[in-house]
Amino acid sequence: MPLSDVLALLPRLDAAGKERRFHGLNLQSGFDQFIKLSTFNDARYGFVLEDTCVLGAEVFVCGERSRGKGEVLSMKKDPTASEYAWKIVNFSKLDEKRQESQIFSTGDHQWKMVLYPKGKGLGMGTHLSLYLALDLATLPAGCRVYADYTLRLVDQVYGRQNDRYSKAKSWFGASSSESGWSRYIPLSFHQSYTYLVVKDICIIEAEVMVLGTGSPF
Repeated sequence: MPLSDVLALLPRLDAAGKERRFHGLNLQSGFDQFIKLSTFNDARYGFVLEDTCVLGAEVFVCGERSRGKGEVLSMKKDPTASEYAWKIVNFSKLDEKRQESQIFSTGDHQWKMVLYPKGKGLGMGTHLSLYLALDLATLPAGCRVYADYTLRLVDQVYGRQNDRYSKAKSWFGASSSESGWSRYIPLSFHQSYTYLVVKDICIIEAEVMVLGTGSPF
């Protein structure tokens, strides 16, 4: 049988000759109906000789055109929250510079609180600015973290009945490692809410729950 007739029996790529893209979510590509069994076993076509079949593959590797555009999202099935308390002494003596808490861990990641005592951005000069920040040193390249978090000023007098807090959900990564509020609370809060600053000590608490992660492929 002429070779052209044999080749006509085999499947081909679509008319546009599209390439097949392989990545973490697509490790294989092929044909569900490659050739009819009756044709494959027909001795006239020569696909099987003396019970032996030879399979071949011709592969051309092309450069990646859309590298980094894909992302695998992994959500936590049963996320748990972790808390960390930051005790700041001599609170009234803090300067305008950025203040950072110690590093703490939750959800296999490192975090810290960031405080601007005299405000930042829209809160400059009028409000205390408070943020949660992800430590990028422990984050794999291209990855990001989705977290539910609460930042609160602790009531030190009435048994936590009057904690002042704000709650949010946000993605954290290289492009945005901090999330929070530039106008967290007016700068005069320690006069209006005396139970939040006692003996010039302010306690700020973070509650963080990692809900999921995103990683490139």
